[in-house]
Amino acid sequence: MPHSSTIPLRSLVVALSVLPTAVSGQQRTPDGRPDLQGIWNSATATPLERPSELADKPFFTPEEAAEWVQSFIEGNEEPARGSAQAGIGTFNTVYREYGTGVVKTLRTAIITEPSDGRIPPLTSTAAEVRRRSIERQQNMENPEDLSLQDRCVAFSTSGPPMLPYTYNSNYQIVQTRDAILLHVEMIHDARVIYLDGRPGPPPSIRLPSGYSAGRWEGDTLVVDTENFNDAGGFYGGAGGNFGWDENLRVVERFSLYDSDTLLYRFEIHDPTAFTAAWKGELTLARSTGNIYEYACHEANYSMTGMLSGARAEEARTR
Repeated sequence: MPHSSTIPLRSLVVALSVLPTAVSGQQRTPDGRPDLQGIWNSATATPLERPSELADKPFFTPEEAAEWVQSFIEGNEEPARGSAQAGIGTFNTVYREYGTGVVKTLRTAIITEPSDGRIPPLTSTAAEVRRRSIERQQNMENPEDLSLQDRCVAFSTSGPPMLPYTYNSNYQIVQTRDAILLHVEMIHDARVIYLDGRPGPPPSIRLPSGYSAGRWEGDTLVVDTENFNDAGGFYGGAGGNFGWDENLRVVERFSLYDSDTLLYRFEIHDPTAFTAAWKGELTLARSTGNIYEYACHEANYSMTGMLSGARAEEARTR
């Protein structure tokens, strides 16, 4: 949950920022590239995968989109206090950020390929890894049994790919000629995308978010990320139905849909985790204001509560 103090990245942002200049009606940097800088929000009513009732419909009409959003908003209204639906132990709608519209492309799902708008099945090996991971998280014998996001180490929204969540789906882009900084609000990740052609790390150096190298293809920023470690994918985490391994390769494309909208497209290639490659697309809205600190850190006090609760449940069921 964010605190009211700003993040300690101000000096870095000032150091990396460049002043845009208007070229042909579009904001551009001094070296002539589209200016992607700013704070962007990915909250959306568009689902990750296409719902069964929209199986053969890749796009909404504007009227259908309005109806979908209205139903989406009504479905996320706060249950009456004290009702059976209210529940306990999680954030309420004060903290949630579900989105008030679908993506500007009017797609019915973020997943664009395969054509059914669904993430392809995991391979049998990856499915077994995910099953064991969920089993460990349910038993919680040690802190290391929990997912990276439960431990406040990394979160699935940081990507790549950058997928919306139900709150704190904000990203700040700072752009120079040689590098782009992509700062994520959720669990304060910062990804540096190098544009200067420097060699990447050897295969032995692997990271939860991989190593990102970018290039410009016309007015589109293309980012290729590899060198993931086997902790990637957040098995059993946000989304809960997919995960990837150290063989993942992600290709991302960033471009301006209009002056206040960022078009984000991604491709997932991981033949040892998925039975097929898949792609996705969403739009992010330009946001005003600041990104605030998300005060989640490894060894936070809730870890003690989760492990103690697991031990209490064990004692109760013996």
